[in-house]
Amino acid sequence: MTDATYVQRRGELKTYFDRTAVEAWAKLTTDAPVSGIRATVRAGRDAMRATLLSWLPDDIRGARILDAGCGTGALAVECALRGAHVTAIDLSPTLVALAQDRSPRDLRGGSISFRSGDMLDPALGRFDHVVAMDSLIHYKTADIVRVLAQFSARTSGSMLITHAPRTPALTLMHWVGLAFPRSNRAPAIEPVSERKLGHQIESDSALASWRAGRTQRISSAFYKSQALELVAR
Repeated sequence: MTDATYVQRRGELKTYFDRTAVEAWAKLTTDAPVSGIRATVRAGRDAMRATLLSWLPDDIRGARILDAGCGTGALAVECALRGAHVTAIDLSPTLVALAQDRSPRDLRGGSISFRSGDMLDPALGRFDHVVAMDSLIHYKTADIVRVLAQFSARTSGSMLITHAPRTPALTLMHWVGLAFPRSNRAPAIEPVSERKLGHQIESDSALASWRAGRTQRISSAFYKSQALELVAR
């Protein structure tokens, strides 16, 4: 991953989520009625969030957790209600403001520090666990590995991420999206081979002290995402 490609993609995502899609995203992350397609996406995201939360230790009281790409804050709130101290960061200041408004005042001993900016900023500090739900689906395999390498330098317990799985259907949708772009579409997702990603993680010296753990694919019609757990050895 080069700084130029990362910054370019980050800029595209910020523009999309902060300007183009914020109203649709805000509605999607509530229980308000949505179209059939968006309902499948909502159900898939709910299932994925539950999966990642179940992979965290049963007792996370006092744990430091980075919610990398927090969106409207649902995962951050769940972690805080279990007693964790969460840094929730997203590129979109608008989504972060919405997450703050939705966050309950009583977090039962936990806490959330909402930030807008780059999830790789070392000034965010060190963490016991990093969770990046659907924030890496727009990046190529090599880029995902380099993001993990940077996370690993300041994480002591686990890194839980999702990526877009390379399936025939998702690959077709990816290429159709590239062939027929629209100004209101999100930057294209990048289907990633689970095997290739695993091989590159194993080959990266910065991740030598980490091992792959659980993996789980969530498929809900138009929502398809692959969860991956990395655990410090």
